[in-house]
Order: sequence, then structure tokens, then C-alpha cells
Amino acid sequence: MRAELIAVGTELLLGQIVNTNASFLAQRLAALGIDSVNQQVVGDNAARLRAAIDLAASRAELVVLIGGLGPTADDLSKQVLADYLGVALAVDEPALAKLTAYAEQWQRPMTPNNRVQAMYPAGATVLPNAVGLAVGAISRAAGKQYVLLPGPPKEFEPMVVTQLVPRLAHALAVHEVMASRVLRFFGIGESQLVTDLQDLIDGQTNPTLATYIKDYEVTLRLTAKAPTEAAAMALIAPIEAQVMARVGQYFYGTGDDNDLPQTVVAALAAHHCQLTAAESLTAGALQASLGSVAGVSEWFKGGFVTYANATKASMLGLDLATIDRDGAVSEATAKAMAQGALTQVGADLAVSLTGVAGPGPNDGQVAGTVWIGLAQRGQAPVASVHHFPGDRQAVRGRAVKAGLFTVLQALNAMTDE
Repeated sequence: MRAELIAVGTELLLGQIVNTNASFLAQRLAALGIDSVNQQVVGDNAARLRAAIDLAASRAELVVLIGGLGPTADDLSKQVLADYLGVALAVDEPALAKLTAYAEQWQRPMTPNNRVQAMYPAGATVLPNAVGLAVGAISRAAGKQYVLLPGPPKEFEPMVVTQLVPRLAHALAVHEVMASRVLRFFGIGESQLVTDLQDLIDGQTNPTLATYIKDYEVTLRLTAKAPTEAAAMALIAPIEAQVMARVGQYFYGTGDDNDLPQTVVAALAAHHCQLTAAESLTAGALQASLGSVAGVSEWFKGGFVTYANATKASMLGLDLATIDRDGAVSEATAKAMAQGALTQVGADLAVSLTGVAGPGPNDGQVAGTVWIGLAQRGQAPVASVHHFPGDRQAVRGRAVKAGLFTVLQALNAMTDE
């Protein structure tokens, strides 16, 4: 089965709202073996919406309209679809009762346009809205299925998961499951990753391999089709093993949402290790990224932002003679910053960042030069130098991720030991 998704709303065309619904639905359809072959975005215009439906029906068996089910004059999806199918609008009595009760609760009269939210194309299967007031629907005509779904994600996502997907799965007497495995890498560019995996990419059939650029990192999605999810993952496993054998040193985690700060916090928790940090050029950005992860307070008690050399001395206990001799951007200073932070906080691990973000050179170093220090309880501190490309913001962004990756490598080494 092929699907085409039509997102309805002028606010989407104007960029006022990001169309996250299409991504959410496409992933759920893919899991059923339904390919999303095209996606459209249409404004609140009846003629253009009808043309979009007609085009979608010419090239897909499943046409999904997302949005435009509300009570205002520019909510036209169900009216246009009903007209396209040559049917009237019918009233879903349970939905109407819900609307009536809602109006009574607010002690407000229910206006005629509110009633539209309880209507659907006659003959369709109603998709109840557990969160909101506008019902969805599945209409069938001439071998095609036409789906109406609400636009607000808080209503859309539950309806997809609890109403649409189960019905589609039941209707597909024979279907393949599409399963994916997302591998996340840092420290290797997309071009190098593709080069290292070129023969696997050239020979792909099932599974398939696709690379994607994230913020200063790369992801690889392995996707397979099979009768069951377990069978699909079994097809992915040997390809994943080959990938890891070649580029596993850059791997840090899996999943679309499991980013580097989350991975680091999870690893800290797994090892019961507490982390601190001392940042110069990144001005606390590494610590802020950790702070976005729920539960981090158990493993990150705080750190230091030490832009000025005098602050490095007063807050971290650095000997200014070290900075005068080696420079603020140096191996010795990065080591001393990490060791100073570790001592001050009494943590198990400390990471430090000092460098030149740009736009020009500083302290005798070219822009993009970054030293990352690491101190561990009971061990001598170490440091590594990096030369990051890009403007000031890019250098700082890459430095933050490199610092996190350095911490993760140290934690993984604990496992290896």
C-alpha cells in the first residue's frame, strides 16, 4: 500500500508551525509496511485542497489529510473531502454529546460552527478523539482510503496510535513490517562515513542504509522489511556488525531521540560516577546541555565557567605561571583545569575545554584550536587537541560535543576494563 500525506493549514506554508505530524505518521505507516510516497502541504483554500486530494488519489491507495477539522471558517478538510467523494456530512452522536457537555461545563452556548467538529463524511468509519473535540474518519471509495486527522499534535498523535494504526493493521490481511535501527556517530563526517561503508551502500537491497547529518554529528539508519519486527531486526543485525567493525570507534548510541548528552548521563548513572566540568571558550554550554537531561542532578553537581585567566586561578586553583609559560590554550592548561575542577568538586570525572572560537587567532593559536582535558579520580589528567572548522558558533558547538564524547569514551573504557 502506498500513502500520500496532505498537511492542511496556511500557518504551515508560512512557517509559523513546523509540520512534525507528517514525520510522526510516516514512521507509524512504515512500521506497517506502508510506503509514504509523497507529502503535500496545502493552505486553507478549498479549490487547492480538492486538487491536492485528486492528485494524491491518482498515485496512492491511502490519502491522509492532517488538520482543518476545527470549528472556524478556514477549517475545510472534512467539507472538501465529503464534496470530493460526493457524500453529505453526518453527525457522530457521541461526539456531539461530548461537545454539548463541554459547552455546559463552561456555561457557554454551543454555536453552530462547534457542531461541525462532530461531523464526518457519511459512510465513513469514525475515529474518536480521546483528547479533543473534532472526530477523525476513514472513508473508502473506488479502492482508495481517505483519512481525516486533527492537526494539533496532542490530538493527532493519540488518534494515530490508538485509532488509525490498529485499523490499518487489521485491514492489511498480509503486510510486511518495516523496522529501523538508528546508529549515531561523532567525530566522523558524512562523506568519510559513506566512503568507509561504500560497498555496503552500493550493494544494499534489504536492509537499506541511509546517512543523515545532525548538529555536528552523523546518523546511519538501517531499515529492513520482513513479516515481523523480529525478522526485520535479524536482517539488520549482520549489516550493523559490519558497520561497527569499520566505524565503531565513532559510535556513541542508538535511536532518533537518544542524543549525546542523554547518552552521557545514562553512562554516568550506569557507572555511578559524578561529573564536573570547567569551560572557557564554551562558556558553560557543555554543562547546559547536560542540564537539559532529566535526572542529571544525581550525577552532575555543578562546574565552572572560567573565561579569564585570573578566574581560572581563583576558581580552579591554577598556577598563573602555567598559563604564562604554556598559554591559556594549551595541553598543560587543559589538564590543570580538569584536575582543578575535580579537586574542587570531589567528583569522579572532570572535563575541561579551552580554545579559540574565533573569528581570529588568539593566544598564539588559530581559530578552531581546542584542547579538551580529562581528569579521573586516582589517575593523572590527560588532554587532546582538536582543530574544528567553521565559524565561532560551529567551533563552540563541536567543542561541546567533543567534550561529551571524551567523557563517554572514558566511561566506556571503565566497562572494557
